[in-house]
Amino acid sequence: MSKVAVVTDSNSGITQAQSKELGIEVLPMPFMIDGETFYEEITLSRNEFYQKLAQKADISTSQPSPESILELWNTLLKEYDEVVHIPMSSGLSGSCQTAAMLAEDYDKKVHVVNNQRISVTQRQSVLDAIALVRAGKSGSEIKNILEADKFNSSIYIMIDTLYYLKKGGRITPAAAALGTLLKLKPVLQIQGDKLDAFAKARTVNQAKSIMITAIKNDIEKRFGGISSENPIYLQIAHTENEAAANQLKEELIAQIPGYPVYIDHLSLSVSCHIGPGSLAIACCKKLQVE
Repeated sequence: MSKVAVVTDSNSGITQAQSKELGIEVLPMPFMIDGETFYEEITLSRNEFYQKLAQKADISTSQPSPESILELWNTLLKEYDEVVHIPMSSGLSGSCQTAAMLAEDYDKKVHVVNNQRISVTQRQSVLDAIALVRAGKSGSEIKNILEADKFNSSIYIMIDTLYYLKKGGRITPAAAALGTLLKLKPVLQIQGDKLDAFAKARTVNQAKSIMITAIKNDIEKRFGGISSENPIYLQIAHTENEAAANQLKEELIAQIPGYPVYIDHLSLSVSCHIGPGSLAIACCKKLQVE
């Protein structure tokens, strides 16, 4: 049986401490802040990131360097036969394409999974990969299973402020000004590889209602229905909005009972583009490991 290592990046929300508990490796995402490079959880804590964001620092995201990826793979392949590498969605970053290109030189010992996930859904893919390793699957089998499962997840995100979308060029200054004047709370969605507009709400409560209804519809129409025989992972993510996330958990449980709800921070790479105060609801259809 092949000995398989699992690698992801910090966009999964898996911390360095959690990676040790899980027995995996997490590549820290790099950030450029006012011209200086920082690495998530290595030289940049979550609190420091949000302090810089509040100070209107010039923050941009980057992808792990090829050197850091190759160094990690080479180290792991001294102990393991194969590596399964699970980066953030190829539709949201070039890191997946970079890793896939680098893996071509490893004679099928490194398997880069392009399953279009980010944050809590990417984390679930990592947990699924760990379960598949324990079930004795090879690296290529794990890659194929995870990629075949890529559309069995859904994310809806409420944006609290339009400032960061405007700053990143995702909406025009005029649209941002109008949205701010009207106190709009846009709801975005991630279905597959793209972050798209989904709905506009006038209040946080309306935005939460929109997201809960959308997740319920996805479960009922795409993921097999709400029942005890159909295990679904429900997740909530937020950007420095923990109290609101806990409240949303209670509302979600009331509307979709019978499923546990996992809460985590949205990755800093996502937070960089949407700012603090956001809320997200996600779900994944449970992968059947045989």
